[in-house]
Amino acid sequence: MPLMSETQRNELLKNLGAIKRFCLSMTGTTADADDLLQLTVERLLERGMPSDADVTRWTYRVCRNIWLDELRSRDVRSRYVQAEVAANGDLQEIESEALVTLELERANRAMSELPEEQRSVLLLVAVEGRSYAEVAEILDIPIGTVMSRVARARRAIADKFAK
Repeated sequence: MPLMSETQRNELLKNLGAIKRFCLSMTGTTADADDLLQLTVERLLERGMPSDADVTRWTYRVCRNIWLDELRSRDVRSRYVQAEVAANGDLQEIESEALVTLELERANRAMSELPEEQRSVLLLVAVEGRSYAEVAEILDIPIGTVMSRVARARRAIADKFAK
């Protein structure tokens, strides 16, 4: 795959603010968002993209895929740590600390518990302010699918807060 053209690099630079907001809405923390943005840009600059690729769509997909890989890695590490903690008997202390921060993380958790398909569509529509048509084009899915995923995501979050 050829490296990025000058036009593609300029388009990427023009969209960095929106991509950073997308990273922040996916990760929930500024530090993780900054890391994700950096990894996304690095990957695009190192590996390039097809000359006929839509820079915005390609960038969002690369970003989303990097974040999914990170979540999978964190899940594996978390299971390992939990097994170590359980073996050492410190589980009660960790559980009490988690209960203290539970309410503060409620909204972030509700978003993170959404299926990835719903979360990414809701983030693009609600946080990025993208139209349903733009999201359909970015994710290469029908507009009706975008609409139903947004509706299901909003309903799921509302149900979590109603409890």
